[in-house]
Amino acid sequence: MPSPLHSPELAARRLVELRRESQQTDRLPEDLRPATIDEALEVQRYVRALSGEPVGGWKCSLPGPGKVIAAAIYAPTVFSTVPCPLPGWKGGPARVEPEIGFLMGRSLPPKAAAYTDAEIRDAVAEVHLALELVGCRYTNPGAVPFPEMLADHLSNAGAFLGPCVQAGPSEIPAELEIVVDGPEGEILRRPGKHPDRNPAAPLFWLVNFLSGRGEGIEAGQVVITGSYAGVLELPLDTSMRIHYGDLGVLPVAFHETADAAKRP
Repeated sequence: MPSPLHSPELAARRLVELRRESQQTDRLPEDLRPATIDEALEVQRYVRALSGEPVGGWKCSLPGPGKVIAAAIYAPTVFSTVPCPLPGWKGGPARVEPEIGFLMGRSLPPKAAAYTDAEIRDAVAEVHLALELVGCRYTNPGAVPFPEMLADHLSNAGAFLGPCVQAGPSEIPAELEIVVDGPEGEILRRPGKHPDRNPAAPLFWLVNFLSGRGEGIEAGQVVITGSYAGVLELPLDTSMRIHYGDLGVLPVAFHETADAAKRP
């Protein structure tokens, strides 16, 4: 049985260093590897403190056996204008996930009683088409145990917030086709299916999960809740339109810049 992680702060310092320098590693040093969900979340908490950056949002999905899917997204890596930078870009195509973003209009601080779904819905100001920007501090994420991935914010490099949609938090379809068009026609087409069926369900879970840990969601933060079509690999420096079925269209283009690569 692995021994308890004695220094989550040192593990966090290593991850923050990798983020700031846009570097990767095979794994954390053996004595800094979180082995449990609680240890990984403690490392995440230190990363947030040591980064010096405000939290601009959260990524989440409903938890599964032995897994908690929740990680902060930092405000300097939440974008809404085109072209969208790619923080920590390591070459190759842009790697993104098509998701729904819930922009909070009211803060939901921690409290003793659980928030109801209705209270959380009422705190949502806008529902947006969104993309998670995928980036990892590990060279081979598939070979890294889940707690280490959780400590590293589950391969999150940022988020892109697209247009608002005319639908409430509980009115987003569970299935919709993802189609990406470029200047020369269709780039890709995939059937889309939300992993938790209800795109708002992870938001409802996250608010109460954070509240139980003495944390809250703040007004102005965006919560993304899982990809409809896994990871999309898209070209750089290309104007594209990503169709989310009949829900709406997200215009986007990506580029890598030195400034983006150095953001924590």
